[in-house]
Amino acid sequence: MSRGSKPIIVELSNEEKEGLEKLARRPSTPQQIAQRARIVLGASEGKNKVQLAGEVGVSIDMVYLWRKRWQAYAAIPLEELSIEERLADLPRSGSPGKFSAEQLAQIIALACEDPQASGYPVSHWTPKEIAAEAITRGIVESISPRQVGRFLKRG
Repeated sequence: MSRGSKPIIVELSNEEKEGLEKLARRPSTPQQIAQRARIVLGASEGKNKVQLAGEVGVSIDMVYLWRKRWQAYAAIPLEELSIEERLADLPRSGSPGKFSAEQLAQIIALACEDPQASGYPVSHWTPKEIAAEAITRGIVESISPRQVGRFLKRG
């Protein structure tokens, strides 16, 4: 065993061990989840972070992170937080979307309407016209034609 801090002890119940082994072996398991499962299994066998990093093919920091994260979930019953949920990525930070699902639906519905019924002398909407009409109708306070185009492309 290498020098340094003692490895975080990971104790697994039979149910946890079986679940992790299934995830690690199952071909349909995403590679990230399978690696994390192998890290936790190796940690439960008492392997240190250097050994595990080499065996699993990840960095030592990654081994440390997943040992620590698994340990943090130890007190939560599996019924409340499944093994896959424990191995999933945490939500990423960032600002919430500017437009609600309702606003998006209203903009798409607007695009399905006849533009002439709203006083536009054209047969088909352009993103610029939809943006202007959405603002006029009070669907949104502001929106760029480019954003309207992105909504319509996705929808």
